Amino acid sequence: MPGNSFGECFKITNWGESHGKAIGVVVDGCPSLLSLCEEDIQKELNRRAPGQSEVTTARKESDTVEILSGLFQGKTTGAPISLIIFNKDFKNEDYQDLATTFRPSHADFTYEKKYSIRDPFGGGRSSARLTAGHVAAGAIARKILAEKAGVEMVAYTKKIKDVVATVDVERLTREKVDTNVIRCPDQYAAEKMTALIKEAKEQGDSLGGIIECVVRNVPLGLGEPLFDKIEADLAKAMLSINATKGFEIGSGFAGTEQYGSEHNDPFVVRDGKIVTETNNSGGVQGGITNGMPIIFRVAFKPTSTIQKKQKTVTLEGKEIEVEAQGRHDPCVVPRAVPIVEAMAAVVLCDHYLRNKMLR
Repeated sequence: MPGNSFGECFKITNWGESHGKAIGVVVDGCPSLLSLCEEDIQKELNRRAPGQSEVTTARKESDTVEILSGLFQGKTTGAPISLIIFNKDFKNEDYQDLATTFRPSHADFTYEKKYSIRDPFGGGRSSARLTAGHVAAGAIARKILAEKAGVEMVAYTKKIKDVVATVDVERLTREKVDTNVIRCPDQYAAEKMTALIKEAKEQGDSLGGIIECVVRNVPLGLGEPLFDKIEADLAKAMLSINATKGFEIGSGFAGTEQYGSEHNDPFVVRDGKIVTETNNSGGVQGGITNGMPIIFRVAFKPTSTIQKKQKTVTLEGKEIEVEAQGRHDPCVVPRAVPIVEAMAAVVLCDHYLRNKMLR
C-alpha cells in the first residue's frame, strides 16, 4: 500500500493497524550525534494519548514507545530509527457487525472498493490511532529543529463549532495551551467548548473545529520553487491527518476580502534585521520562509462515528440503518493539537535538512 511515507531528507514511514499487535514509525534521515531517549518522545505522545479526559475516547492506551534501532550510547547513529508502540486496550467485538457494513463518512467504502479487502476493527489502517506514529516522529523532528535552529512551535484549539477563542499568538505558550483539556488558552472559550462537547457526547453526536499553529524562529530560506513550497508541503502534511477538511496559512480565505494595499506586508528594518511590518503572508512568500512566524490553521470535521441511527448499505448493497458502537472522541480537536505540531515539525525539519545540503 503506497502512500505510507512522507518527506525526503527527513523521511517517516508509518505502519500498523488500530487493533493490530502494534503500531509504529520508521524515521530515516535523522542526523547522527543527536542526543535522544524514549522520554523525549514519550512526553509528546502523552499529550496525544487516548483516555485523557471526559471529552475524549474512553479507550485506555499508555502509548509507551520503545526505540528499536538507530541509537548507540544515547545518541543517534544516522541509521533508521524504528519506534514501536504496542496496542493493549482494544475490543474487536465492538466492530463485528461492521465487517459487512459501510459506516457513513468513514473510509470503509473507499478502502473496500480500492483494495477489495479491509480491516474493520477500529478502522484498521484508516484509524486516527495511527497518528501516534506521526507524533513520535515529530518529537525527533522538533528536537532537531530546536537544537539546530532554535525553532519552537505551539498549536492550540482556536474554534469548536461556533465558539472561537481570542488568543494573543505573540504570547502563546504550550504551558498556557495545556491548562485545560480542550487545549485552548482562552479559559472562557475553553469552558464553553467543553460544555458543547459534553452536550454532543450525551446526545450521541460529535463536533468539529479549528486548530491554529504558530512556528517561531523559522530559518529564512526554507522551501523550494513550485511544487515543494513550504505551504504546499504543510498543507499536504496537515490534510494527511485524519478528519481534516481544510488548511489555510496567514490571512487565508479572509485575505480575499482585502485590497492588495491592505494585504501586502511592507518590509522594515528592526534591530538590524529585515522583517515585515505585518504578517498576512503567514511567514511564507513565494513558497519560501521569510523569517517571520509561520501561522496556519487546520479545519477538522465532526467525528464520523456517532451513536445515532444513520442510513447506509451493506457489502451486498442492502439499505439498512446503523448505529455505531465502540469508544470514540466526540471531538478530535483537543487530541489533534500535538499531531498538528508534530507534522509541522516533520515538514520543517525535512526542509531544514534539504536546505543544509545546498550550502
